Amino acid sequence: MTTTSAPATGHDDHAGPDDATTARVDVAGLAELLLGRWPEERRRARARAGEPYYAKDESLTPAEHRERTLEQMRAMVASDDKLSWLAFPERLGGFDKPGANLACFTELVAADPSLQIKSGVQWGLFGAAILHLGTPEQQDRLLPGAMDLSVPGAFAMTETGHGSDVDSIGTTATYDPATEEFVLHTPFRGAWKDYLGNAAVHATAATVFAQLITNGVNHGVHCFYVPIREVAPDGSAGAFLPGVGGEDDGLKGGLRGIDNGRLHFDHVRVPRTDLLARYGSVAADGTYSSPIDSPGRRFFTMLGSLVQGRVSLDGSAVTAAKLGLAIAVRYGAERRQFAGSTGEEVVLLDYATHRRRLFPRIAEAYAGHFANERLLDLFDDVFSGAQDTPERREDLETTAAALKSTSTAFALDTLQECREACGGAGFLTENRITSLRADLDVYATFEGDNTVLAQLVAKRLVADYGREVKGATRTPAGMARFVVERATSAALHRTGLRRASQALLDVGDPRRAAGHLRDAATQRELLADRVATMVEEVAQAMRPALKAEPVEAARILDENQTALVEAARVHADLLRWEAFTEALETIEDTGTRLIMTWVRDVFGLTVIERNLTWYLLHGRLSDQRARTVTGYVDRLLRRLRPHAVDLVDAWGYGQEHLRAQISSGAEAERQDEARAYYQALRASGNAPVSEKALRKKAQKQR
Repeated sequence: MTTTSAPATGHDDHAGPDDATTARVDVAGLAELLLGRWPEERRRARARAGEPYYAKDESLTPAEHRERTLEQMRAMVASDDKLSWLAFPERLGGFDKPGANLACFTELVAADPSLQIKSGVQWGLFGAAILHLGTPEQQDRLLPGAMDLSVPGAFAMTETGHGSDVDSIGTTATYDPATEEFVLHTPFRGAWKDYLGNAAVHATAATVFAQLITNGVNHGVHCFYVPIREVAPDGSAGAFLPGVGGEDDGLKGGLRGIDNGRLHFDHVRVPRTDLLARYGSVAADGTYSSPIDSPGRRFFTMLGSLVQGRVSLDGSAVTAAKLGLAIAVRYGAERRQFAGSTGEEVVLLDYATHRRRLFPRIAEAYAGHFANERLLDLFDDVFSGAQDTPERREDLETTAAALKSTSTAFALDTLQECREACGGAGFLTENRITSLRADLDVYATFEGDNTVLAQLVAKRLVADYGREVKGATRTPAGMARFVVERATSAALHRTGLRRASQALLDVGDPRRAAGHLRDAATQRELLADRVATMVEEVAQAMRPALKAEPVEAARILDENQTALVEAARVHADLLRWEAFTEALETIEDTGTRLIMTWVRDVFGLTVIERNLTWYLLHGRLSDQRARTVTGYVDRLLRRLRPHAVDLVDAWGYGQEHLRAQISSGAEAERQDEARAYYQALRASGNAPVSEKALRKKAQKQR
């Protein structure tokens, strides 16, 4: 997989002192830009997320929260805008807008993550499985109930014994030609379907993944539409149907508005016509056929068609991080602590440590936003059919895995930092942050465990490297060129020649070193070179596994797993930096573009700063430039201080979305009241004299 080279744009060394001191963020203009490709749909979804009816009620019991979430979804279906139907076919009342659907879905996290994820289960998993794995006839027959919520559904893929390793699930669906039915069976406890949204209470049907067996041959994992509960006269879910069993997963660390549960099947019969048959079907006599001959490619194509879960979680995680940062920054701009040189208490954002803990995260949230916008474009291109090719689908799957694993980890880390940055106030439920973090916790493991997803990305990068090397060394001339380039790289970096040349250029002038680092081309070279080098190193280390015996090959893979994961993470950093840099070109207002360039530089340079040891050990940076990084980042953070509130306001989330007492302006009122009190006390002449002041006066008199 290759990345697009971003233009070297927005050098802040082109801005004079007056530009830097007078520049302001055009908040309204930047907010409009951030609405992206589907502004009207996203605007409506954000407005809904701000409505009190959809807000999370922290006082509810889990049972009450579950029922309220279901009623909120029914209200969404009954609304005129039908935003929950954006991805479904026009012939069934939908809009055929897959990208717009995910853009709107990410906004629901501002209302209640439980509402977002339960909606995602119904329309993004249960409904999407029918849409993407079913035939047109099956879509026409089964989708209306999923769309209008008359059939609440579960997505039964994960098993107690197998999460990310879907290929090894234990549930079987064995075809019986005598009755033209599949016999769905759970052969052991580890094969119970587990952690399924809607399964504990509300679902009356499920899309169940099982090993399809016919005529004695296992054709791998396929998906079946299976009714699982009786439907009461009022449309609510009743008792389990014969052969179906299950239980509630119980109390969870977050997302308590979702009825997660387990399901198991005891020789449940499923009609042949309810095998979702887009990628594999079984004739009446048991003959299996598929438009995709390769079992491996068929499996990955089926799972790849459900990639929207990872795409949406990437955007949702970035949104959650924005909410936490907006609360923390607004509070930090008002809260005062410790007297400064003027005698006035100092606003938190005026402390370097506070800027350090929050501002780089603002920069990373912007980088994540722009990367998700790119990902949404790619997703829409594929699923709208505009550019649906195997290569684009592979790029989509890899990019979604890279960004989802990165953004969900970032969101959890950021929400924790925001909580701490708000002190005890951040720990109060009324201020939202702890609740958000609890709800977001599971995002790191569902739709693919983050570590497993990172390995998927790294394997793609290594495979691409192998193809490039094979192509480059196919001829003697190509082999010679490849050897020379590797030798030159080793001579340049491993013998310190590059560091020596940097030191000579920068000698005696730290500003010159900073000038190189703020250059966009330099940042991209440092980020891209780290990706390329790490991929090459791990590819070379794993090369012996290609010809090794299975046991030895497994050992080699195990030794390099950590390096694989790290290579995937640095690749995600590059993707986000490139997306941010590309977005700078679309900002028309000069002041906003300048400030956003500083924000981009903060992101790029803090990524480099976190990995200075690598850059020094690999000869990519001189000591002088390495020492300059931290100082220059701190300079940028000071420049951004006046714009911090504007930068979080531009995300477009008002108090109706944040719903935190400390972001409401109440803290500013308290601070103003306290300052007015002390000013009046001093003016009255009745202010007590401090013991410390008396001692100083006495010392002077002596």
